[in-house]
Amino acid sequence: MTAYDRYRVLWPDHLGLARGKYLPARIAERGTGHCASAFALGYDRSLVPAPGSYLLEGLKDVWATMDPDTVRPSWEDDRTGVAVAHLDFEGSPYTFAPRHALQKAIADWADLGYTVKVGIELEAYVIESDGDGGWKRWETPRSMVYGTGLGSDPDGVIDDIMWTAERCGFKTESINAEFDEAQFELTLEYDDALRAVDDIFLFRVLAREVALAHGLDLTFLGKPFAGVSGSGVHVNFSLLDADGNNALIDASSEDGLSALAKACLAGLVEHHKGMTALCVPTITGYRRLQPGELCGYWANWGFEHRCAGNRIPEIGGPGTRIESRLADGSANVHLAVAAVLQGARLGIVNSLSCPDPLVEDGFEEVNTDVHSAENLKDALADLAADTALQEAVGQDICDNFVFIKEAEWERFIDAVGTYEGGDQATDWELSEYLMYH
Repeated sequence: MTAYDRYRVLWPDHLGLARGKYLPARIAERGTGHCASAFALGYDRSLVPAPGSYLLEGLKDVWATMDPDTVRPSWEDDRTGVAVAHLDFEGSPYTFAPRHALQKAIADWADLGYTVKVGIELEAYVIESDGDGGWKRWETPRSMVYGTGLGSDPDGVIDDIMWTAERCGFKTESINAEFDEAQFELTLEYDDALRAVDDIFLFRVLAREVALAHGLDLTFLGKPFAGVSGSGVHVNFSLLDADGNNALIDASSEDGLSALAKACLAGLVEHHKGMTALCVPTITGYRRLQPGELCGYWANWGFEHRCAGNRIPEIGGPGTRIESRLADGSANVHLAVAAVLQGARLGIVNSLSCPDPLVEDGFEEVNTDVHSAENLKDALADLAADTALQEAVGQDICDNFVFIKEAEWERFIDAVGTYEGGDQATDWELSEYLMYH
């Protein structure tokens, strides 16, 4: 491993944050230890004895190693390589790690004979200092939906993100202004599931660090600003059979979808409530997750329907895929994708029947009364009740997640008193989340 002088070895923690170390090239291949009690941390650096953190058992180490074949050029300088690490504990995979949950989901689908392909769409706001110690949306008054160029990006920060990403080997599919001023959509190309999710994990770090170099920042937080759109993470996936064909397609069926696709949709609808906390893991996210907000609020699906929780964007061609619209920008992307893939897989293994698609407008009329929880506390209860989903995703990681998030909810209630709903994030939420998401 001599291509670079040093390596930046990063891994997603339980909160989806990029932790890691810089390692000199001469010793990078052997890996490095990290205290497992990082998995006991809240955003405020509080520590709770969460399962797998070994906080009360000596604060043991996990060991991070990288695959040399996955190293890419860093956006920092040409002397640094960057890679996503795999975590082991005492010689075995660390089962509390989000990346392990995704690897498990991929392996579980492989056992059924399918290879998983994934594509991720991100939404984010560019933010700037408000001059008073806080942050506000970047002022881009010429911005418009599907805007490009100087009107939406007057300082070239989004251009810089795109060109830097391409230089580092990320395959951007499209970047454009989204619905509201200073909001952008950033999408990478489809790839094998692990590579796609590792790439989007690193890309989010790249995008924020490029923005910071411009004196700005990006926030992927689900609903940082009242009165404007929230930011989602759309998880697109397809399944290839042993011959490399898209297994979601059946040209002989009336609607072009295979029985496999219908079973996947049935699983996603059945486990929608249980998946919500894993896909929307912050208090602020439930300010976005509301009816009529073009998000994954409803437990349903539809053809080319952005009000449905699960959407079939393209039918009949090689690009046929299922798009889960549930997750938001604070999601731990490895864990959220694992939850989506396992929810879909449970539709297969349990032979679930697919409900009818949404054909109503989705604003005034919908085809279901089942929807996501109204707040994080209730979403955690829904996850705890969905024992099949927890087992599929991984009991260890779900136990850690619930413990950490219940402590987070308690800190919020102690500080604020009660959750009032609405789309205005409290000062506590912005202080807790904004600098990390």
